[in-house]
Amino acid sequence: QVQLVESGGGLVQAGGSLRLSCVASGRSFSINAMGWYRQAPGKERELVATITGGSTNYADSVKGRFTISRDSAKNTVYLQMNSLKPEDTAVYYCNVHYYSWGTMDNAWGQGTQVTVSS
Repeated sequence: QVQLVESGGGLVQAGGSLRLSCVASGRSFSINAMGWYRQAPGKERELVATITGGSTNYADSVKGRFTISRDSAKNTVYLQMNSLKPEDTAVYYCNVHYYSWGTMDNAWGQGTQVTVSS
């Protein structure tokens, strides 16, 4: 089983930047895809960005402002968030799809709060 630990959330003013990190750990696993999702109060969880191999995918609302990247050697995924807006305020969750012992599974992090003040 894979465990995920996120870090980097916090409080920032509009226009500011934050960098989220998510480290995956466990035994005998191979990561296929990594991504970030977010959930604002009263709203459903939504995709922010994903990375699979060298391919990335972004929600329209964050294109041009957020960048997802991955360090495969460290089993770590990053989300660089620039030009933050109050509507980016949410709990951000890391998600990883992985293979372990011939089976594909996925794991979620505990979430990290991002608050953008106006």
